[in-house]
Amino acid sequence: MSWDAKDVALLKKLWADGQSAGQIATRLGYSRNAVSAKLKRMGRKRGHKPPTANPKIVSLPKRSAPSLAACARPVDRVVSARKPASRPPKEFTKHQLYAMLADAVRNTGSR
Repeated sequence: MSWDAKDVALLKKLWADGQSAGQIATRLGYSRNAVSAKLKRMGRKRGHKPPTANPKIVSLPKRSAPSLAACARPVDRVVSARKPASRPPKEFTKHQLYAMLADAVRNTGSR
């Protein structure tokens, strides 16, 4: 299958619009590899990505904690809105772990 002048013109237009080789191939009725090869022969880069493919990532400025001096009236006590800290998990000794493992093996033994 050879490329017509109309197909080549449409290929250039669709590629300039930012469509992928697969999308152009579906529209023109060629394989994606045929479209990629034609683009390469025409001097176009195969790995072309539209400008929106790599958006700029802008970091937001960090917020500063409000100072207590900004309060209009004095506060008798400061009440924390945080949840109370959870207890750290209980740590077991090596002996206790082996005993728990032995119990688990006994309970899952074949019957």
